[in-house]
Parts: sequence; C-alpha cells; structure tokens
Amino acid sequence: MKIGVPKEIKTNENRIALVPAGAEALVAAGHQVFVESGAGEGSGFTDADYTAVGAQIAPDADATWAAGDMILKVKEPIEPEWKRIRKGQTLFTYFHFAADERLTQAHLASGATCIAYETVELPSRELPLLTPMSEVAGRMAVQEGAKYLEKLYGGRGVLLGGVPGVPPAKVVILGGGIVGINAAKMAAGLGAKVVILDISLDRLRYLSDVMPANVQTVYSNHQNIREQIATADLVVGAVLIPGAKAPKLVRREDLKYMRPGAVIVDVAVDQGGCIETIKPTTHENPTYTVDGIIHYGVANMPGGVPRTSTLALTNATLPYALQLANKGWRRALRENPALLKGLNVADGRVTYAGVAEAFGLEMTDPNEAIAGEPALV
Repeated sequence: MKIGVPKEIKTNENRIALVPAGAEALVAAGHQVFVESGAGEGSGFTDADYTAVGAQIAPDADATWAAGDMILKVKEPIEPEWKRIRKGQTLFTYFHFAADERLTQAHLASGATCIAYETVELPSRELPLLTPMSEVAGRMAVQEGAKYLEKLYGGRGVLLGGVPGVPPAKVVILGGGIVGINAAKMAAGLGAKVVILDISLDRLRYLSDVMPANVQTVYSNHQNIREQIATADLVVGAVLIPGAKAPKLVRREDLKYMRPGAVIVDVAVDQGGCIETIKPTTHENPTYTVDGIIHYGVANMPGGVPRTSTLALTNATLPYALQLANKGWRRALRENPALLKGLNVADGRVTYAGVAEAFGLEMTDPNEAIAGEPALV
C-alpha cells in the first residue's frame, strides 16, 4: 500500500502522524511511505531521518495526498485540504465530526473512508488512541491554567500551590476520566486544592482511593457544579462522550457566580466543549474573556508540546496503521472490532451513531459498510 503523511497545516500544529521508526516498520512490511517535505520538523524529525529508513520525501502537500492510498494525519483535514481527498482513499486521523457539520458533509461528499482515532474502542471501553493525547491535554490544562491565572494575563494573580501562610488555589475538574485524572495529578502535585466532579459513583470511589488528601470528589449535578465553580480559581472541562457532542455543564448564567479573573480551560472543545461559552481558539491566540472569566479553548492543546505528543500518539496508532496497511481497511475492520468502532464515514455514509445523531443524518451499520453493501436509499 502507498501511505501518505502530509504536514499538518492547522495553526501551530507541529505534530506528525508517523515517526521514522513507524515509517521503517511500514517499509519493512512492504509498503511505500511518502512523507511531505518538512512534515516532521516541528517534532524534531528531519527529512533525512525518514529517507534513512526507506521512506520517500514528497515535495508538497498535493504530491503527498495524491500518492497515498491511505493518509495518516494527526488533526482533521481542514478546508484547504478537502479538495485533495479522493474517493476510495482511507483517512486515519482525529476527526471529531460531531462538533463540525461542514467537516462531516465535506468528508461524506469526498467518498473517502474515514477512521477516527478518537472512537477506536476496546472491549473494556478504553479509547486507546485518545488516551495518550488525553493524558497530555489533562496535564497541559493545569500548566496553561496556572499561567493564565497570573495577573500579567488578566488572571486573579493566584499561585496554584500557594505558599506557607497563604492558601493554595482551588481547581475544579469536570469529569474523572483520563483528562480529569491527569489534570488532578498535576494540580495536586503543585499543591492546589482539587475537586473532581463525575456522575459515576464507582469512578468517584476509585478516585477517592488513589488520589492524595488534597483531592476531593463530588457527585456531578448542576447545583454541585455551580457551588464548586463559585469558589474556583481554575475550572478544567474534562468531559467526554465518545464521538458525540459534549454536554454543556456550565451555562452562561453560571459565570456570574465565579470570581473575576478565574480561568476556564475546556479540554472538551474538540467535541463542542462542556462550557456553554467556550469556542475553539489557537495556540497563537489562546484565550478570550467572557463576563470577567478567562476562557482557554485551544483545540489542539497537545500540539504545543509536539515532541512528547507525537511520540505518545504514534506509539499507540502505529499497530493499527500497520493492520490497515497490511490487510486493507475492510478486512482490518472485520478482524478487529476495536478498529471497527473507529469507522465514522464510508462511501458517503455515516457509520457512527454519535455523528448521525449530532446532525440528524441516517446511519449505516458499520458491518454493512465493511461488507461493501450498497448505500441506503
């Protein structure tokens, strides 16, 4: 199979979907790998690193997309890339379709097969290709939140861990999943007072057992959320419903209860966000203020630490990329139920429930899609 690895063009996105070690593995398996010139530089990999293991360097994006039967990316193709997608091509990347109808319609119209990292799901319900980036984003949420709490950036002027004689900041985390637990570890390690809210009592019991004494757990409902954010310095949105829009847990009217200069970091912004007032931002312009509350909504947070993020992501994605390359997407999905759950769009049809529900579209059973059955009428 011919595999294309284009350079990411989303603002300040410096990750790459394949490291030289991965290219070497694909070449060793008999495939041709085409990496766009300069695509790895943001993560510290040169064109020479790729050619040394047998990959070929494509001169530009057009050549890379044209060469690939399968395209490996990190972020969803943005509008300038849509014209390069062709019918029958397989795209393997993060998509987050449910948050963007135009993106969804463009990929339906393309006739490409779209397999989303974020919905590949193991029988244990673990999301193995989302987990590494959720770990990075959870840790970064606290790091970035601590920065924007500084008065220089309009924040409350509070040090997260406090000092002897001065109480620490309070960090409220909405969601006790991978993002939430990593955010809690970071915030607790810095000495902050941390509160995690979740709707799963089993999860809250687990977190109570494993977290240090400066982390408290609270059952998540609107009254409890409003009560906790009223005294929060930093709020981290860490809610995920795989492949679907995030629920709005903090409403616009709730902001009036918060302290001026408090910071919200919504890691769920890729899926529409769990804060009603959040909107996607970039590393270049990461924050804006609503009702005196600083909002941080960078939609590709791990792109800010591309070396770490690229290595963490590709450690997880390469085994699946090899399966797709070695077997073709239909056979690979038939033989791997976890990978089948990653199928979101195929042959102009939606094959993932969360995406269909988000936009009122008809859904095709993914098993029908991998069997090559005709489209619904």
